Amino acid sequence: MSGSNTRFIFVTGGVLSGLGKGVVTASIGKLLQFRGYTVDAVKIDPYLNVDPGTLNPVEHGEVFVCEEVWEFEAAPGYRFRIAEIDQDFGTYERFLEMNMHPSNNITSGQVYLSVILKERVGEFLGKTIQVIPHITDEIKRRILGASQRLKPDVLLVEIGGTVGDIEVMPFLEALRQLMLELGKERIILVHVTLVPYLETVGQLKTKPTQHSVKLLQSMGLQPDIIVGRSRIELPEEIKEKISLFCNVPKHAVISDPDLETPYELPMIFERQGLGDLICGLLGLPRRRPDDGAVSEWSELVRRFKEPSSCVRIAMPGKYCMISDSYISIIEALKSSAAWLGLKAEPILIETEEFEQDPEKLRILDDVDGILLTPGFGARGVEGMIMAAEHAIRKQIPLLGICFGAQLLFVALSRLILGLRDAHSTEVDPNTPHPVVDLLSEQREMSLKGGTMKLGGRPVKLVAGTKLHQAYKSERIIERFRHRYHISPRYAELAVEKGLMISAYDELDGTICGIEFRDAWIVGVQFHPEFKSRPREPSPLFIEFIRASYENRRKRGDVMD
Repeated sequence: MSGSNTRFIFVTGGVLSGLGKGVVTASIGKLLQFRGYTVDAVKIDPYLNVDPGTLNPVEHGEVFVCEEVWEFEAAPGYRFRIAEIDQDFGTYERFLEMNMHPSNNITSGQVYLSVILKERVGEFLGKTIQVIPHITDEIKRRILGASQRLKPDVLLVEIGGTVGDIEVMPFLEALRQLMLELGKERIILVHVTLVPYLETVGQLKTKPTQHSVKLLQSMGLQPDIIVGRSRIELPEEIKEKISLFCNVPKHAVISDPDLETPYELPMIFERQGLGDLICGLLGLPRRRPDDGAVSEWSELVRRFKEPSSCVRIAMPGKYCMISDSYISIIEALKSSAAWLGLKAEPILIETEEFEQDPEKLRILDDVDGILLTPGFGARGVEGMIMAAEHAIRKQIPLLGICFGAQLLFVALSRLILGLRDAHSTEVDPNTPHPVVDLLSEQREMSLKGGTMKLGGRPVKLVAGTKLHQAYKSERIIERFRHRYHISPRYAELAVEKGLMISAYDELDGTICGIEFRDAWIVGVQFHPEFKSRPREPSPLFIEFIRASYENRRKRGDVMD
């Protein structure tokens, strides 16, 4: 099927955010992959940031990092680096088992910036620049451009936010125009909406769905499929009601209930006939799902649902108010545990609690392992360092990632090197012992967006280390997102006290892996969670879970 024949599935949301449109989008893609069709995915984010790189994770969830760095040319002479994209791309990569490209994350910021800068360089001389047609034309250009990159059979386009949001309206208008221009036979609209269960009356309620669909209809859009997100499976009478009031066939009302693992959703959709329905609506040959592919995915789901035991992992950090802040890490923990026949139980801990009451560090004595999380800034940092010091003293398996690895080294410098004032210059610019300092190429940077060390880079692993044992390779590619690094001068001092430098950035020689010789305490500057997938978990996470479970066994707490 040629790129010019690419079909499009647009996924919108109603009632409220956080319904799981990303999982629905990825699950639909999985149904198509089961049938041998090629897919790609686009995420539209209506916020005015150019990318999520400067957003606090509590505000918008995790910032996902791509393997590739995209040079975004907003207008002639105006280029920006983008590798930081929306967290839903992590969901796409984990479900679809393919690397996503940063150009597939379309934000209002990118769209408006492009149009305004093109006006400034004279591309629209004599014209009045308006949302219609100039903004909507730019949106359509980006969507159609994404369809040409891989020329998939089907391009999935998830529109962030909810129907009725002011900032979403230009994207919905662009969708309406695309349906006119490409033909309705090449585009279908899937609307994901909440069907709440009211405990007081013991009923599911369809009115929010009805109002959400009416908003879409008022914009000239009629859903082809409605996915009802609810606590339980939608009974037949609820499907009939949604069908009647929302103008969709009953078989196109699909149930999306709460599940033990999100990876079960493609199987739930398959049982409801969603794959065949989509193929029929798009005019694709109705292929039977490949038995081998479905069986392998079913086996994956079984491993998640039938663990032999559990492993408890503390995640001390700065953004624990919402779990989406660390969604890729949590999924990497769960996938690695499932790979080993276990169930991971992540425990998010706000480290300011340790600063306010050091006695609360005792909670770390009841976990099997500690993952020191990524982050930025000074808030909660001393609590993270306290957690690292506790792990070092008690020999609790610990994995520090990025900022977590830097703070692990600060803790090490204070405890083992005796440098009580050691710190990162990100937190204390005047520290007498800058054991973590700004990368040299960052010293002249003034712009914050897209200027960190970003994307996939080659990493050289040192033979005989835990990292080398985990990856079973001397060279790997991992993804980076940071400005600060571990000082080689202080690292060499720590080597004399039992530290091992286990990895280097092959391109600039900076340290990106440290570990203890005599305990499973490891810090990495890169982000292994971004490449971890349910059927191919990160080797480093697997070894961390293995060490944590061994610690559980030693403590005599092996069964739940």
